[in-house]
Amino acid sequence: MSAGVPRVITLGTAGGPVWWRGEKRRTGIATAVVVGDRSYIVDAGTGVGRQIIEAGLAMADVRAIFLTHLHSDHVVDLGSLALFGIMRMPTDPTHTVQIIGPGDRGCLPRPSPRASERLGPVFPEEPTPGTARMFAHLMRAYATDINDRLYDSLRPTPLDWFSARDIRIPEDVGFHPNDRPTPDMEPFPVYEDDAVRVTATLVKHAPMAPAFGYRFDTEAGSVVISGDTGRTDNIARLASGAGLLLHEAIDFDWVESEFAGRNDASARATRDHHYSAHTSPREAIDLAEQAGVPRLALHHLVPIITDQVMARDAPSFSGAFSIPSDLDAYELR
Repeated sequence: MSAGVPRVITLGTAGGPVWWRGEKRRTGIATAVVVGDRSYIVDAGTGVGRQIIEAGLAMADVRAIFLTHLHSDHVVDLGSLALFGIMRMPTDPTHTVQIIGPGDRGCLPRPSPRASERLGPVFPEEPTPGTARMFAHLMRAYATDINDRLYDSLRPTPLDWFSARDIRIPEDVGFHPNDRPTPDMEPFPVYEDDAVRVTATLVKHAPMAPAFGYRFDTEAGSVVISGDTGRTDNIARLASGAGLLLHEAIDFDWVESEFAGRNDASARATRDHHYSAHTSPREAIDLAEQAGVPRLALHHLVPIITDQVMARDAPSFSGAFSIPSDLDAYELR
Protein backbone atom coordinates (compact mmCIF):
# COMPACT_ATOMS: atom_id res chain seq x y z
CA MET A 1 0.00 0.00 0.00
CA SER A 2 1.40 3.37 -1.01
CA ALA A 3 2.43 5.72 1.78
CA GLY A 4 0.26 8.78 2.04
CA VAL A 5 -2.58 7.44 -0.10
CA PRO A 6 -5.98 7.90 1.61
CA ARG A 7 -7.19 4.58 2.94
CA VAL A 8 -9.92 2.86 4.90
CA ILE A 9 -8.99 0.56 7.79
CA THR A 10 -11.52 -1.94 9.11
CA LEU A 11 -10.67 -1.53 12.79
CA GLY A 12 -13.42 -3.93 13.89
CA THR A 13 -15.77 -5.99 11.76
CA ALA A 14 -18.14 -7.79 14.16
CA GLY A 15 -21.74 -6.80 14.70
CA GLY A 16 -24.09 -7.33 17.59
CA PRO A 17 -24.01 -6.50 21.32
CA VAL A 18 -22.23 -9.76 22.12
CA TRP A 19 -18.70 -11.17 22.37
CA TRP A 20 -18.46 -13.72 19.58
CA ARG A 21 -16.54 -16.96 19.93
CA GLY A 22 -14.81 -18.63 17.02
CA GLU A 23 -11.57 -19.20 15.22
CA LYS A 24 -11.56 -15.82 13.50
CA ARG A 25 -11.24 -13.07 16.09
CA ARG A 26 -13.23 -9.96 15.30
CA THR A 27 -13.66 -6.91 17.51
CA GLY A 28 -16.61 -4.54 17.66
CA ILE A 29 -17.65 -2.48 14.69
CA ALA A 30 -15.42 0.51 13.93
CA THR A 31 -13.79 1.92 10.81
CA ALA A 32 -11.05 4.49 10.22
CA VAL A 33 -10.80 6.75 7.18
CA VAL A 34 -7.20 8.02 7.01
CA VAL A 35 -6.26 11.02 4.88
CA GLY A 36 -2.67 12.17 5.25
CA ASP A 37 -2.00 12.69 8.93
CA ARG A 38 -5.71 12.87 9.80
CA SER A 39 -7.99 10.07 10.91
CA TYR A 40 -11.77 9.94 11.01
CA ILE A 41 -13.46 7.17 13.00
CA VAL A 42 -16.88 5.70 12.23
CA ASP A 43 -18.51 3.98 15.22
CA ALA A 44 -16.94 2.99 18.50
CA GLY A 45 -17.56 -0.71 19.03
CA THR A 46 -15.86 -2.72 21.73
CA GLY A 47 -12.07 -2.57 21.48
CA VAL A 48 -11.88 0.43 19.14
CA GLY A 49 -9.17 2.23 21.10
CA ARG A 50 -6.81 -0.74 21.06
CA GLN A 51 -7.51 -1.27 17.36
CA ILE A 52 -6.62 2.34 16.57
CA ILE A 53 -3.25 1.77 18.24
CA GLU A 54 -2.79 -1.63 16.55
CA ALA A 55 -3.44 0.05 13.18
CA GLY A 56 -0.53 2.39 13.82
CA LEU A 57 -2.77 5.44 14.13
CA ALA A 58 -2.33 8.18 16.72
CA MET A 59 -5.21 9.42 18.85
CA ALA A 60 -3.82 12.95 18.45
CA ASP A 61 -4.49 12.66 14.69
CA VAL A 62 -8.20 11.85 15.09
CA ARG A 63 -10.26 14.79 13.85
CA ALA A 64 -13.82 13.48 14.12
CA ILE A 65 -15.84 10.49 15.29
CA PHE A 66 -19.05 9.66 13.45
CA LEU A 67 -21.77 7.48 14.97
CA THR A 68 -24.13 5.72 12.57
CA HIS A 69 -26.70 5.13 15.31
CA LEU A 70 -26.91 4.70 19.06
CA HIS A 71 -27.17 0.94 19.52
CA SER A 72 -24.68 -0.14 22.15
CA ASP A 73 -22.49 -2.22 19.82
CA HIS A 74 -21.71 0.99 17.90
CA VAL A 75 -21.06 3.31 20.84
CA VAL A 76 -20.02 1.13 23.80
CA ASP A 77 -16.38 2.32 23.71
CA LEU A 78 -17.06 5.98 22.95
CA GLY A 79 -16.36 6.85 26.58
CA SER A 80 -13.08 4.96 26.55
CA LEU A 81 -11.96 6.76 23.38
CA ALA A 82 -12.28 10.02 25.25
CA LEU A 83 -11.06 8.89 28.68
CA PHE A 84 -8.13 6.76 27.51
CA GLY A 85 -7.56 8.75 24.33
CA ILE A 86 -6.43 11.91 26.09
CA MET A 87 -3.63 9.91 27.71
CA ARG A 88 -2.17 9.60 24.19
CA MET A 89 -2.79 13.25 23.31
CA PRO A 90 -0.79 16.40 24.07
CA THR A 91 -1.47 18.17 27.35
CA ASP A 92 -2.36 21.30 25.43
CA PRO A 93 -5.12 20.49 22.92
CA THR A 94 -4.21 21.18 19.30
CA HIS A 95 -7.74 20.88 17.88
CA THR A 96 -11.27 19.81 18.79
CA VAL A 97 -12.30 16.24 18.01
CA GLN A 98 -15.91 16.44 16.91
CA ILE A 99 -18.27 13.61 17.86
CA ILE A 100 -21.11 13.65 15.34
CA GLY A 101 -24.18 11.45 15.42
CA PRO A 102 -27.95 11.09 15.75
CA GLY A 103 -29.97 13.51 17.82
CA ASP A 104 -32.64 12.75 20.38
CA ARG A 105 -35.25 10.42 18.91
CA GLY A 106 -37.97 12.63 20.34
CA CYS A 107 -40.33 9.82 21.25
CA LEU A 108 -40.20 6.18 22.27
CA PRO A 109 -40.48 3.47 19.60
CA ARG A 110 -43.77 1.66 19.29
CA PRO A 111 -43.76 -1.65 21.17
CA SER A 112 -43.23 -4.81 19.17
CA PRO A 113 -46.52 -6.43 18.14
CA ARG A 114 -45.18 -9.46 20.03
CA ALA A 115 -45.53 -7.58 23.34
CA SER A 116 -48.21 -8.99 25.61
CA GLU A 117 -48.04 -6.42 28.39
CA ARG A 118 -47.61 -2.70 28.80
CA LEU A 119 -43.97 -1.59 28.67
CA GLY A 120 -42.36 1.22 30.60
CA PRO A 121 -39.05 2.91 29.65
CA VAL A 122 -35.95 3.14 31.80
CA PHE A 123 -35.06 6.72 32.77
CA PRO A 124 -38.45 8.07 31.70
CA GLU A 125 -37.30 11.64 32.36
CA GLU A 126 -34.91 11.31 29.38
CA PRO A 127 -35.53 8.02 27.59
CA THR A 128 -33.96 8.78 24.18
CA PRO A 129 -30.91 11.06 24.53
CA GLY A 130 -29.01 11.88 21.36
CA THR A 131 -25.27 11.97 20.77
CA ALA A 132 -24.52 15.21 22.61
CA ARG A 133 -26.47 14.29 25.72
CA MET A 134 -25.19 10.72 25.72
CA PHE A 135 -21.59 11.95 25.68
CA ALA A 136 -22.33 14.44 28.45
CA HIS A 137 -23.86 11.65 30.57
CA LEU A 138 -20.83 9.42 29.96
CA MET A 139 -18.41 12.11 31.06
CA ARG A 140 -20.51 12.96 34.11
CA ALA A 141 -20.44 9.28 35.14
CA TYR A 142 -16.62 9.44 35.19
CA ALA A 143 -16.36 12.79 36.96
CA THR A 144 -14.42 11.27 39.88
CA ASP A 145 -11.75 9.90 37.52
CA ILE A 146 -11.61 13.04 35.36
CA ASN A 147 -11.28 15.42 38.31
CA ASP A 148 -8.70 13.25 40.03
CA ARG A 149 -6.43 13.28 36.98
CA LEU A 150 -7.03 17.00 36.46
CA TYR A 151 -6.12 17.96 40.04
CA ASP A 152 -3.45 15.34 40.72
CA SER A 153 -1.69 14.92 37.37
CA LEU A 154 -2.64 18.23 35.74
CA ARG A 155 -4.03 16.33 32.75
CA PRO A 156 -6.50 17.84 30.29
CA THR A 157 -10.07 16.59 30.55
CA PRO A 158 -11.96 14.92 27.70
CA LEU A 159 -14.04 18.08 27.47
CA ASP A 160 -10.89 19.99 26.53
CA TRP A 161 -10.44 17.77 23.46
CA PHE A 162 -13.86 16.40 22.49
CA SER A 163 -17.11 18.15 21.54
CA ALA A 164 -20.28 16.21 20.70
CA ARG A 165 -23.09 17.44 18.48
CA ASP A 166 -26.30 16.06 17.02
CA ILE A 167 -26.94 15.87 13.29
CA ARG A 168 -29.80 18.09 12.15
CA ILE A 169 -31.89 16.29 9.56
CA PRO A 170 -33.19 18.60 6.80
CA GLU A 171 -36.78 19.41 7.63
CA ASP A 172 -38.02 18.98 4.07
CA VAL A 173 -37.31 15.21 3.97
CA GLY A 174 -40.26 14.51 6.29
CA PHE A 175 -38.43 12.33 8.80
CA HIS A 176 -40.40 10.92 11.74
CA PRO A 177 -38.83 8.24 13.99
CA ASN A 178 -41.96 6.08 14.04
CA ASP A 179 -44.04 7.09 11.03
CA ARG A 180 -41.30 7.77 8.44
CA PRO A 181 -37.84 6.75 9.67
CA THR A 182 -36.32 6.24 6.20
CA PRO A 183 -37.87 8.64 3.68
CA ASP A 184 -36.35 8.70 0.20
CA MET A 185 -33.90 11.58 0.27
CA GLU A 186 -30.78 13.15 -1.16
CA PRO A 187 -27.58 12.95 0.89
CA PHE A 188 -26.78 16.06 2.93
CA PRO A 189 -23.50 17.43 4.33
CA VAL A 190 -22.58 16.87 7.99
CA TYR A 191 -18.84 17.70 8.10
CA GLU A 192 -16.11 19.23 5.97
CA ASP A 193 -12.49 20.23 6.40
CA ASP A 194 -9.58 20.60 3.98
CA ALA A 195 -9.11 16.80 3.78
CA VAL A 196 -12.61 15.29 3.59
CA ARG A 197 -16.23 16.10 2.89
CA VAL A 198 -18.74 13.90 4.72
CA THR A 199 -22.36 13.50 3.67
CA ALA A 200 -25.08 11.40 5.29
CA THR A 201 -28.38 9.75 4.55
CA LEU A 202 -31.05 8.08 6.64
CA VAL A 203 -30.96 4.29 6.57
CA LYS A 204 -33.42 1.53 7.39
CA HIS A 205 -32.76 0.37 10.94
CA ALA A 206 -36.10 0.97 12.63
CA PRO A 207 -37.08 1.13 15.36
CA MET A 208 -33.66 2.71 15.95
CA ALA A 209 -34.05 6.13 14.40
CA PRO A 210 -32.47 8.24 13.20
CA ALA A 211 -29.77 5.96 11.80
CA PHE A 212 -27.27 7.13 9.22
CA GLY A 213 -24.93 5.95 6.50
CA TYR A 214 -21.94 8.15 5.68
CA ARG A 215 -19.94 9.00 2.58
CA PHE A 216 -16.36 10.31 2.77
CA ASP A 217 -15.08 12.13 -0.29
CA THR A 218 -11.36 12.90 -0.63
CA GLU A 219 -9.26 14.18 -3.52
CA ALA A 220 -8.13 10.59 -4.18
CA GLY A 221 -11.46 8.76 -3.93
CA SER A 222 -14.51 8.04 -1.83
CA VAL A 223 -15.98 5.42 0.51
CA VAL A 224 -19.52 4.83 1.75
CA ILE A 225 -20.17 3.16 5.11
CA SER A 226 -23.73 1.89 5.33
CA GLY A 227 -24.25 1.60 9.07
CA ASP A 228 -26.84 -0.96 10.15
CA THR A 229 -29.62 -1.09 7.60
CA GLY A 230 -32.04 -3.12 5.62
CA ARG A 231 -31.74 -2.65 1.89
CA THR A 232 -32.59 0.92 0.99
CA ASP A 233 -32.29 3.05 -2.12
CA ASN A 234 -30.90 5.81 0.09
CA ILE A 235 -27.62 3.88 0.36
CA ALA A 236 -27.56 3.24 -3.40
CA ARG A 237 -28.01 6.97 -3.91
CA LEU A 238 -25.28 7.80 -1.37
CA ALA A 239 -22.88 5.28 -2.95
CA SER A 240 -23.40 6.32 -6.58
CA GLY A 241 -19.99 7.11 -8.03
CA ALA A 242 -18.10 6.00 -4.92
CA GLY A 243 -15.05 3.79 -5.21
CA LEU A 244 -15.76 1.53 -2.22
CA LEU A 245 -18.86 0.48 -0.31
CA LEU A 246 -18.55 -1.01 3.17
CA HIS A 247 -21.92 -2.60 3.84
CA GLU A 248 -23.26 -4.53 6.80
CA ALA A 249 -24.26 -8.17 6.39
CA ILE A 250 -26.15 -10.79 8.36
CA ASP A 251 -26.49 -14.48 7.59
CA PHE A 252 -30.21 -15.22 7.64
CA ASP A 253 -29.53 -18.95 7.64
CA TRP A 254 -27.89 -18.35 11.01
CA VAL A 255 -30.93 -16.35 12.13
CA GLU A 256 -33.19 -19.29 11.34
CA SER A 257 -30.97 -21.78 13.16
CA GLU A 258 -30.48 -19.46 16.14
CA PHE A 259 -34.19 -19.00 16.74
CA ALA A 260 -35.46 -22.40 15.63
CA GLY A 261 -37.72 -23.87 18.27
CA ARG A 262 -37.75 -20.69 20.37
CA ASN A 263 -41.31 -19.49 20.75
CA ASP A 264 -40.97 -16.91 23.51
CA ALA A 265 -42.01 -13.37 22.58
CA SER A 266 -38.51 -11.93 22.93
CA ALA A 267 -36.99 -14.47 20.53
CA ARG A 268 -39.72 -13.91 17.96
CA ALA A 269 -39.38 -10.11 18.26
CA THR A 270 -35.60 -10.32 17.84
CA ARG A 271 -35.98 -12.49 14.75
CA ASP A 272 -38.45 -9.96 13.33
CA HIS A 273 -35.90 -7.19 13.87
CA HIS A 274 -33.10 -9.02 12.06
CA TYR A 275 -35.21 -9.38 8.94
CA SER A 276 -36.55 -5.83 8.90
CA ALA A 277 -33.41 -3.92 9.86
CA HIS A 278 -30.47 -5.83 8.35
CA THR A 279 -29.18 -6.97 4.96
CA SER A 280 -28.05 -10.33 3.63
CA PRO A 281 -24.80 -10.61 1.65
CA ARG A 282 -26.85 -11.25 -1.48
CA GLU A 283 -28.90 -8.09 -0.93
CA ALA A 284 -25.74 -6.06 -0.31
CA ILE A 285 -24.33 -7.29 -3.62
CA ASP A 286 -27.52 -6.34 -5.45
CA LEU A 287 -27.42 -2.88 -3.90
CA ALA A 288 -23.75 -2.41 -4.84
CA GLU A 289 -24.61 -3.33 -8.43
CA GLN A 290 -27.47 -0.83 -8.36
CA ALA A 291 -25.09 1.88 -7.14
CA GLY A 292 -22.43 0.92 -9.66
CA VAL A 293 -19.61 0.73 -7.12
CA PRO A 294 -16.51 -1.18 -8.28
CA ARG A 295 -15.58 -2.54 -4.82
CA LEU A 296 -17.79 -4.01 -2.09
CA ALA A 297 -16.63 -5.14 1.34
CA LEU A 298 -18.92 -6.65 3.95
CA HIS A 299 -18.53 -5.86 7.64
CA HIS A 300 -20.63 -5.71 10.83
CA LEU A 301 -20.79 -9.46 10.33
CA VAL A 302 -23.43 -11.48 12.17
CA PRO A 303 -22.31 -14.06 12.95
CA ILE A 304 -18.73 -14.48 11.69
CA ILE A 305 -19.55 -14.69 7.98
CA THR A 306 -16.47 -15.72 6.04
CA ASP A 307 -15.42 -18.32 3.50
CA GLN A 308 -18.78 -19.94 2.85
CA VAL A 309 -20.31 -16.59 1.89
CA MET A 310 -17.35 -15.74 -0.35
CA ALA A 311 -17.65 -19.04 -2.16
CA ARG A 312 -21.41 -18.72 -2.57
CA ASP A 313 -21.84 -15.03 -3.45
CA ALA A 314 -18.57 -13.54 -4.68
CA PRO A 315 -18.89 -14.83 -8.28
CA SER A 316 -22.17 -12.97 -8.71
CA PHE A 317 -20.67 -9.50 -8.18
CA SER A 318 -19.26 -7.74 -11.23
CA GLY A 319 -16.66 -5.85 -9.20
CA ALA A 320 -14.18 -6.71 -6.46
CA PHE A 321 -15.87 -8.40 -3.49
CA SER A 322 -14.25 -9.05 -0.12
CA ILE A 323 -14.98 -9.85 3.50
CA PRO A 324 -12.22 -8.08 5.42
CA SER A 325 -10.60 -9.12 8.63
CA ASP A 326 -9.98 -6.63 11.42
CA LEU A 327 -7.23 -4.15 10.50
CA ASP A 328 -7.43 -4.77 6.76
CA ALA A 329 -6.85 -1.65 4.65
CA TYR A 330 -8.24 -0.40 1.33
CA GLU A 331 -6.76 2.43 -0.71
CA LEU A 332 -9.21 5.07 -1.82
CA ARG A 333 -9.20 5.69 -5.54
